[in-house]
Amino acid sequence: MSTVVDDAGAPGAPRLSQAYGVWVVALLVYLLAVFHRSSLAVAGLAASHRFGISAAQLATFTMLQLLVYAGMQIPVGLLVDRFGARAVLTTGLTVLTLAQAGFAFADSYGVALVARVFVGMGDAMTFICVLRLVNTWFAPRRVPVMIQFTGVIGQLGAIIAAIPMTWALGHLGWTKSYLVASSLGVVLLLALLVVVRDTPSEVHLRGPSLSLGAIRRSLAASWEHPGTRLGFWMHFSTQFSATVLGLLWGYPFFVKGEGCSDRTAGVLLTVMVVSVMMAGPLLGWRITVRPWHRSTLVLGIVSAVAGIWTVVLLWPGNAPVWLLVVLVVVVGVGGPASMIGFDLGRTSNPPARLASATGIINQGGFYASLVLVIAIGLILDWRTPGGSSDYTHDAFRWAMSFQYVLWALGLVQIWRYRRKARARLRTDDPALWSAQSGSH
Repeated sequence: MSTVVDDAGAPGAPRLSQAYGVWVVALLVYLLAVFHRSSLAVAGLAASHRFGISAAQLATFTMLQLLVYAGMQIPVGLLVDRFGARAVLTTGLTVLTLAQAGFAFADSYGVALVARVFVGMGDAMTFICVLRLVNTWFAPRRVPVMIQFTGVIGQLGAIIAAIPMTWALGHLGWTKSYLVASSLGVVLLLALLVVVRDTPSEVHLRGPSLSLGAIRRSLAASWEHPGTRLGFWMHFSTQFSATVLGLLWGYPFFVKGEGCSDRTAGVLLTVMVVSVMMAGPLLGWRITVRPWHRSTLVLGIVSAVAGIWTVVLLWPGNAPVWLLVVLVVVVGVGGPASMIGFDLGRTSNPPARLASATGIINQGGFYASLVLVIAIGLILDWRTPGGSSDYTHDAFRWAMSFQYVLWALGLVQIWRYRRKARARLRTDDPALWSAQSGSH
């Protein structure tokens, strides 16, 4: 892996500017992917009317998108290791743009589902590529903070999707709104082709050609390392609560489960996104100065998220608004905390398999989110009399309690693999182990 900029900014401002130029363009592609991923959240009623579908069918869009995204992570990681971030990012942006254009013209539920599958595929090709470029173009000391900034700024896509798409759907209609959104990809594709390079010295960086056996060995080596598994379980444990609230169940929970108005529910979800954005750079700085305590930080955050949920769920009657604000702020911190897992992958794997290790880790939170999305729906139906959609406070209390199953599993695995990862570091690099463990 080539690093163009050291901690002092050498070898000079032009190369530093080039590094940031590559990052900005790649970041905009990721932001656009988040925009496309989130655009359906404000188009639910319009989609129900256009395709004549039920609430359960509408929820299928979200579940399918999460499944495709998670399932693509390892293949995308292998593709990045083989063909480079630039080629895969270009492919992902092209697929995303065409899929969103197809969604604009979809006139049946089946066609719309197929379009969203390809939106998920294109989306899945963006984040790993941006992480690879960050690791290539910036010095190791800068990487954790740059990754957090990437995640934080990328989340602006969800906010940007809300107001413009709501306005567009009301004034332009379905087809024109999604066509305008997809056209943004054409502009970014041109910028990507002009600005982004895999390394300072090469436009395209190609890895070794891998046979099926070599792929299995590479993935096995990544998964065998306890640092990769620790990163996976960190990602698994921290992300799902915020993801599920933001993508599907937050609004119904606040309105029907806690008796909030539509406006208050919207404000709460916005506060959660702001919390995500504010926490990211702080966590990036923290793990840079205290790398030995990355897993301890995650354990504390997961415990805090579970703790505030416990207070809300045990509160007699509807929780007061101030407590719900505390809930979304604390839960929001879990989003950027999940990216600490990628830093474990970075320091536990050689450059040749960094993207595939990142793909393994990136599956964790999305599989947990998928399980939680389905579980909440099933439990709500089970606890709601007559199978109606008029969910009660009690039904949501039961449904949201399923999170404790995932937290318990994740916390046990984090504790287990952090011990193994530290033991592995002591064996592989005694000097580094001594320096890190003895310095704090």
